[in-house]
Amino acid sequence: MKIMVFLHGTAIMQRSALGRTREERVRQVIDRDESIYDFVSYVPVGNAVTKMQTWNEQDAEIVYLSSHSRAEDVEKDRWVLMTHGFPNGWVFFCQNDDEYPDVAERVSPDILIEDDCESIGGEKEMTNPHLRPEVKAKIKSVVVKEFGGLDHLPDEISALESYSK
Repeated sequence: MKIMVFLHGTAIMQRSALGRTREERVRQVIDRDESIYDFVSYVPVGNAVTKMQTWNEQDAEIVYLSSHSRAEDVEKDRWVLMTHGFPNGWVFFCQNDDEYPDVAERVSPDILIEDDCESIGGEKEMTNPHLRPEVKAKIKSVVVKEFGGLDHLPDEISALESYSK
């Protein structure tokens, strides 16, 4: 079982979002708050670390999808993941002319967890809606509210596989 989790807005967020409502976090991105560019200081959204560790303990391979396209910024993501105790896993990102669906199709996860991209344009910025139909049929999509976290998702992978809002 391979679970791909989108990072920014889904599993991690800007440090200045701590203690703020989900709506305030979204507003920070819309307003281009300078804290959103301090990538090395990002923190987990809610109990994302614990949730993913729970899946990992059930033998799920956790991999990540970064919004960054520069290797040096992806290294910052890796540092944040390591610092906060996220499960070890590859961090994938768009290179050259890649788009998120290209990366997801190559990695071919069983489950793709991403947020609804509320602050940056919604569905047109998401991964799953743009997968080829034959690929989309093979990947279980789980969409969460941006900055809403993963806490509400099932702990059991079998329940996650059949999860619907």
